[in-house]
Amino acid sequence: MDQLIFYVKEKHLHAGMPLYEWLLEEARTLGVLGGSAFRAIAGFGRHGRLREEIFFELAGELSVKVEFILDDNLAEQVIQRVRTQGLNIFYVRCKVESGIV
Repeated sequence: MDQLIFYVKEKHLHAGMPLYEWLLEEARTLGVLGGSAFRAIAGFGRHGRLREEIFFELAGELSVKVEFILDDNLAEQVIQRVRTQGLNIFYVRCKVESGIV
């Protein structure tokens, strides 16, 4: 199993919807059984600027983490779907163990 995480800006749009929603919808249509989007309350990226949600003028500037646990084949399909759209999205992909106890 893989964990596939995308980091996108809250205000970025693709195909007429927020990019995080587009990622969730595309994964669902490919057969991914579940995914979640988590909105950041604070953070910084490669430019080193700290952003926090307490500032009204930063609305939409924080990141959204879109996360999936899926098999290797589906992870590759999701990444390929993003590539074919010409999107430039940072992602993390790693092996995980998952189960229900």
